[in-house]
Amino acid sequence: MSFILLYLALGAVAGVLAGLLGIGGGLVIVPMLTFAFTGQGFPHEHILHMALGTSLASILFTSVSSMRSHHKRGAVIWPVVMRITPGILVGTFFGAWVASLLSTNFLKGFFGVFLLYVATQMLLGIKPKPTRDIPGTAGIFSAGSIIGIFSSLVGIGGGTLSVPFLVWCNTQVHKAIGTSSAIGFPIAVAGTLGFVLNGLGIENLPSFSLGYVNLGALAGIVAASVLTAPIGVKLAHSLPIDKLKKIFALLLYVVGTRMILSVFF
Repeated sequence: MSFILLYLALGAVAGVLAGLLGIGGGLVIVPMLTFAFTGQGFPHEHILHMALGTSLASILFTSVSSMRSHHKRGAVIWPVVMRITPGILVGTFFGAWVASLLSTNFLKGFFGVFLLYVATQMLLGIKPKPTRDIPGTAGIFSAGSIIGIFSSLVGIGGGTLSVPFLVWCNTQVHKAIGTSSAIGFPIAVAGTLGFVLNGLGIENLPSFSLGYVNLGALAGIVAASVLTAPIGVKLAHSLPIDKLKKIFALLLYVVGTRMILSVFF
């Protein structure tokens, strides 16, 4: 019962973050699922793979709820979403395959370092200077592929990368966040498919698992996240996001450090 409540709480937080910051919530879901799966006695060698796969599967639902809310406010640039999606699909599916070949400890360390990077970026308010427009076909395919690869390796909806990329391309912040929420859907589709397929046939996976996606955890997260994502969208248009990001950054420092230390202790 305690783990069910944890999954519901994770979903609620993930939904708000998806709408508020244009991220799929994976920055919180992955480390928390890692700790939860460890507490449930899941096989150590599969814990991170299942956390990543389950996180991406949850973003399938979170991104739709967040995307619809941003769309109603005219904050999604659909031509950009359509153009970047092919690269996103290729990169994310490839990234899921690469992640399936890596060890849990390596993925823990990689994810922990990534969290520290994101936290520093948020805390210092580092933003790319908007110096150019959206690139052409080859450029946006390459950008989408890179965003997709890293999103699979850390189980996120890509907002941590796609929002800065869109801002760098002279997109207004609120529209960058809204567009990022839409980009999260193809990331989630390709990433979920990749982790499901690469997990099929793997022995010793926990009950109620479809490949590297744990259906029990997914149900709890989704049940709450689809309800709270619109709340995040509303907050995004009324609260000082820069201050909220700094608070969130401090949380990421704590979680990222703990993830790295768990590799050695």
